[in-house]
Parts: sequence; C-alpha cells; structure tokens
Amino acid sequence: MKTIKSLFLAVASLIFYGITSAQSINQREVIFKSKADSITIGATISSPIKAGKYPAVIIVSGTGPQDRDGTMAGTKMFARIANFLTPKGYVVLRMDDRGVGKTTGEYRYATTADFALDVLGALQFLKTERNVDLTHIGLLGHSEGGAVISIAASQSKDVAFLISLSGLASSGLESLFVQNENLVNTSPLKEVDKQRSNEINRLMFATAFQYANSDSLESKLHATYNYWKQKDDLYFKSLGIEYDHFRFPIWSYVQQAIGPWYRYFVTYDPRIFLSRVDVPILAINGSKDVFVDSINLTYWKQYSRAGQHGKVTTILLPNVNHLLQPCQTCLPAEYAKLGEIPESTLGSIVKWLKETVK
Repeated sequence: MKTIKSLFLAVASLIFYGITSAQSINQREVIFKSKADSITIGATISSPIKAGKYPAVIIVSGTGPQDRDGTMAGTKMFARIANFLTPKGYVVLRMDDRGVGKTTGEYRYATTADFALDVLGALQFLKTERNVDLTHIGLLGHSEGGAVISIAASQSKDVAFLISLSGLASSGLESLFVQNENLVNTSPLKEVDKQRSNEINRLMFATAFQYANSDSLESKLHATYNYWKQKDDLYFKSLGIEYDHFRFPIWSYVQQAIGPWYRYFVTYDPRIFLSRVDVPILAINGSKDVFVDSINLTYWKQYSRAGQHGKVTTILLPNVNHLLQPCQTCLPAEYAKLGEIPESTLGSIVKWLKETVK
C-alpha cells in the first residue's frame, strides 16, 4: 500500500455552480487530495439550500474508470442518487475516478485499497464543510465500491454508516468464479463451450490467486493454459465436431491478471475488513444481478461486526439487475434500454436513513 502523505486536505479549487431550483439544492465543484500519493480528486458536492448541519454521503463507484455522475449504459446513477437525497436533507459528494474528469492519476495502476484511500481523502475533506454533521458521514458503494467502502470504514472511526448497492461483500476469488459463470451460463454459447469456458476460467482464476504475489505469475498462467489446452484439444477431437469456434483470450487475460488491480482483487478477503466494521449497514441487491450475486447480502451480515450486532439491513429486489433496474433478460446488453434506477429503490434508501441515521 502506498505511503499516506501528511498533508492531504489542501483544496485546489472551489467553483459555485448555483441553485438547481427544480431539486432545491446547491451544487459546487471541489478538488481535494487523496490520502494516497499525490492524487487530486475532482468532485461535486450537492447540499440542501437551507442553512444547517446535515448527514453526508460519499458515493463510491465500482470497477472501471467512471465519472462523478456514474454514467453507465446511458444512465447517470450517482447524479440521480445525489439529486434524490439532497432535497431530503443530505449532503452528497460524488467523485471522478482516477484519470477521469478532474481527478489525476492513472486508473490502471491503482488497486481497490488505493480507491479506499481516495474515499478517506473525501471523508477528511467533508469534515471541513460547515454544513456537514461530522457524526453522521457515511459511504455508499456500488459494485466493487462495496469492497472499497468496507476497507475505508475499517480504517476510519469517522464513518457512521454504509450503504451497499449491488455491492461486493464476497472474496475477490469467489466473485470472479460466480460472476464469470453467470455470464457464461447466460450467454449464447453452445453447452459444450460453456463447459469448456467455465473450466478454463476456474483454472486461470485459481492460478492467479495462488501466485498473485509472485514474480512468476505470468509464466504460471501460461503453463496452466497450455496444460488445459492439450487436454481440451483431445476432448474436442473426441466430439467429432468439424470446427472449433471456442477461444480463450489468453493474451489479454494474462495482461490483466499481472496488473496491480487484479493481483490485489483476486486475493481480497472481505472478512479482514468487515470484521472491524460495527456501524449500521444497508445492503440492496437485485435478484437477477449477474455481476454481484445476491449471496453477497448474506455476507454483509455474516462477515461484519455490525451483522453480529444486528445492525445490517438487507433488501433483495426481484427481477432487478446490477444497475438496480427492473429487467427482462437482465443481461448487460439490455441495460441501456431500461432507464434510471427507480424512485422506489431510492425511497428505500431514504427510509432507512431516516430510521437509522437521523
């Protein structure tokens, strides 16, 4: 993990964006320091118009570089959450990921632990805001953001609550197994190719896990693939099928696996962090999420200290996908056709906040 610098709060810019009358909120753009390296983070703060002290929520993105609005499949998930929560009495901060918008750094060189340090920088910045209730600052994470907020909360006593939206609470290795099998099994591949894909995926993931901290990871991955390929060639020949259209993307997978993010993620163990987290947690998942399986709701309760004390609330939404959209096929190709996260789901968040935080 990178060295934490002692000076991390210098605000580089503050631009007033004015009042959004339709939603009765103030928005302004800020830049602050991460608690890792020299990263500066661009963000937007949404605040109620009326003066006072308000609970605050920091929104944390999932895998892949995203902008502060959470622009995914034609939706702006994070902007919608901010615009819904703020008129109801919450300060909301949403950030550009590394290398996106006004945030510096390169996403590909960072790990889930680095993203948690970015969140801690945001938390420290919010503590300087006059309208923020310092005893009620929480984190909201989507997808991998669930792991990020778990790490951040385990490292700071200033985190008052967690909200997980399709958030990861399983180990990195388990999530890779489950996610990829879900995607394969719902794909148009022939059954025999689904079987082959699941087999090589599991072998490669297990090898990446075993040698994640080794200089020999690249050679071990190639050796695993070559071993499987010899067996698979004989197997396919025995099927009597003329043409083999199945291909495992060995080169691109190895390049991803030897990078810092993957090495950290495949060995990520949520129990190490959640066992230190004893603040109220709300976890919401869709029953048709192919990326973060609904079993993660159980893990939020099982792995966290909060769960042992009965402070974890879980909600399983039927026929809802990874972006918390009601869905039909529920596969990624459909996301752009489904629109924004429903108001009913956002209402569940506000209801929990009122009961738990305020």
